[in-house]
Amino acid sequence: MSTANAKPAQPVIVLVRPQLGENIGKAARAMLNFGLTELRLVAPRDGWPNPDAGPSAAGADRLLADAKVYATTAEAVADCHQVYATTVRKRGVTKPVYTPQDAAARMHMAKSDNGKCTAILFGPERSGLDSDDVALARSIITIPINPDFGSINLAQAVIIIAYECAQMADLAQPTWQEPEDPASQHDLDGMIEQLFAMLRVRGYFFPEDRTPATERTLRTLLTQASWNETQVRAMRGVLSHLDRTPRETSD
Repeated sequence: MSTANAKPAQPVIVLVRPQLGENIGKAARAMLNFGLTELRLVAPRDGWPNPDAGPSAAGADRLLADAKVYATTAEAVADCHQVYATTVRKRGVTKPVYTPQDAAARMHMAKSDNGKCTAILFGPERSGLDSDDVALARSIITIPINPDFGSINLAQAVIIIAYECAQMADLAQPTWQEPEDPASQHDLDGMIEQLFAMLRVRGYFFPEDRTPATERTLRTLLTQASWNETQVRAMRGVLSHLDRTPRETSD
């Protein structure tokens, strides 16, 4: 079968012995934000399903409902042809080490149309992956962080990796809505003159010899904004309403 039009294999996120349900939910939210949809859990500490996961998922409930649970890491990745372990470089481990960006690029190039699976392992919040988990991986992903403060939580780690994968997947961006055409100078001047007329009646321009300077200041202020026709009509409606007497308003 031809692979010319195959999409890059979508990585599977595997949370190994996660401790808090809310962190599982946050990880699912991070995944769905960047188009990753397959979540696997290895021996979650508090069992599964976990009622604390749903609220933290903020709408990514489908990922939680479809999450598969395994007793061991080996079982969770048994069907995968490439396994990455997210961890700091461990002493004595001789595996290729990649940044999230480099790993995402490698996954993007590993195009397949026959269901091959790539897994990314994330360890428990407190301790990270142990040596046996890392030993199952073919490669390591290390997130460059401040060596003097290496505290990064589970959801943060997931979202960094998911973001880099999304950059390679060409996710559709939110639709840009062209702004409405600017209001004509005639309409803008009409709004400003309406305001000035209301202010004159109420004695705002005082002393009288300062009126031109005050009007100029207000006009400069009001012409700084990029008013469009809808905004001008809305503002003139507000001014007209404010200009009514209480009796006119109640009628």
